[in-house]
Amino acid sequence: MGADLGNYRRSYEKQALLEANISDNPMEVFQKWFYEVDSNFNESETNAMTISTIGLDGFPKSRVVLLKKYTHEGFIFYTNYKSEKGKAIFANPKVCLSFFWPQAERQVIIKGNAEKISPNMSDGYFESRPRGSQLGALVSHQSEVVKNREELEEELHQLEAKFEGKEIPRPEHWGGFIVKPISIEFWQGRPNRLHDRIRFTLNEEFDWVMERLSP
Repeated sequence: MGADLGNYRRSYEKQALLEANISDNPMEVFQKWFYEVDSNFNESETNAMTISTIGLDGFPKSRVVLLKKYTHEGFIFYTNYKSEKGKAIFANPKVCLSFFWPQAERQVIIKGNAEKISPNMSDGYFESRPRGSQLGALVSHQSEVVKNREELEEELHQLEAKFEGKEIPRPEHWGGFIVKPISIEFWQGRPNRLHDRIRFTLNEEFDWVMERLSP
């Protein structure tokens, strides 16, 4: 305890983010960045993102989930609707997503409103998952207290026997959310801590306004 972290620092020098070189549509900028990071840098899970919600206890909470699709409308991920995360979103759909790609020295911070996607979209993704992941969604009462690990594994074994050779149905409490952005900030590390920060904000006419922020 008490370790001094004051010397943990690095100089960011790989790239720049200039208004003249990017689209005026932030979803197109995100698509370009995602492709570049996924193709050129050694990131283990480019689609890993942190989602922050305001819990029923009034506290913010952040956790890492996996982005499964992005469209011109927003960012889609899947979860248990009855989980702590799901309950928080239904109570307050205002959320924040963030991507951190250290090898590319980039971050993306997204503020938006989360909505349930259609059941048929959730069905389609659930059917594409490995059987083990499908069964895991049935076993897990996400965020609830369990007695021990053995209890979970025993329930998994019972479901494996029950659905052997059969199609596994998507549980109604499991499915997708889409986060429709109102603000997207792109952060590119630069030397001397003079980082590039470009923020897009959706105005009342549903047009994106681009601004440069001080680092």
